[in-house]
Amino acid sequence: MTECIFYGGKGGVGKTTCAAATGLSLAAAGRTALLVSTDPAHSLSDSLGTDLGPEPRELEVAERTRDPAGGLWAVEIDPDEQAARYEKLARALARDLRSAGIRLDDEEVKRLFTSGAPAGSDEIAALDLLVEYVDEGDWDVVVFDTAPTGHTLRLFDMPEVMGLALETAQSLRGQARRIGNAARTAVLGPMSMLGTDDDEEESLAAFRARLERARDLLTDPERTEFRVVLLPEGMAIAESERLVETLREADVRVDRLVVNRVFEDPEEGCSRCRSRHERHLERVAEIRETFPNLEIVTLPERENEVQGLESLAAIAKRLPGKARR
Repeated sequence: MTECIFYGGKGGVGKTTCAAATGLSLAAAGRTALLVSTDPAHSLSDSLGTDLGPEPRELEVAERTRDPAGGLWAVEIDPDEQAARYEKLARALARDLRSAGIRLDDEEVKRLFTSGAPAGSDEIAALDLLVEYVDEGDWDVVVFDTAPTGHTLRLFDMPEVMGLALETAQSLRGQARRIGNAARTAVLGPMSMLGTDDDEEESLAAFRARLERARDLLTDPERTEFRVVLLPEGMAIAESERLVETLREADVRVDRLVVNRVFEDPEEGCSRCRSRHERHLERVAEIRETFPNLEIVTLPERENEVQGLESLAAIAKRLPGKARR
């Protein structure tokens, strides 16, 4: 049963680093892991030090793992390519509406089709592929490097929002097809049924089913865990508190917070370094007090940017790979 780990938080806190290090940790422990970037501004390629594309690619990490059975794959979702998967549905709806005498061009119907969704195609693509990777893939764990907080919250709202939009679209399309079929029958008789195709109708229903399945996966505590990444700053604590509350209201499991870039080793005799170190210790203590029921993991501030598998390996040692039960 494939597990899912989501890393979320505001932009620039180190979600990509945490996701990549977790994937490496899982592979080292003998599990097969897939890293997925759903952020339109992809940085997973930079973090791993390799080029990635819209199809999962296996990384050569076997020599660095403790268990040769493990493996690591990575993929960056291209929302533009995923959008093509939905254009066929919009065109089919436009054709049926026009056959019923409703004059809408394809672009207008596409806007109608997505009018209920407060997010873009990157969130829709993430949910669509979530089901594909979890139900049809061969990985033990799928680790998602999500977009910043606002995008992430829309991602978790998307199945419900899009479900309503799709229900409306299906109803509207059904009415249009009945009107159009009646008109064709009156003119052409039995010949009117020649050339009809229900593939788009099946695709629309299948798309809606995938979004409903995604919602089930997101809220399954046995399979999915959301980890919040933040910096040791006052405003970040308040924002993370709101995020955790929102996720829990949506029945999404949250067990861990990762406090990144904690200044741990001040230089001796450097008063400014000592002050910063003490301030970070106070913030970490505040985080532990604010989230008493969550496991708090701290990661040190590093002089150089974390890039490549070797530098990620040091982070991986401090990040738990397996989800906590």
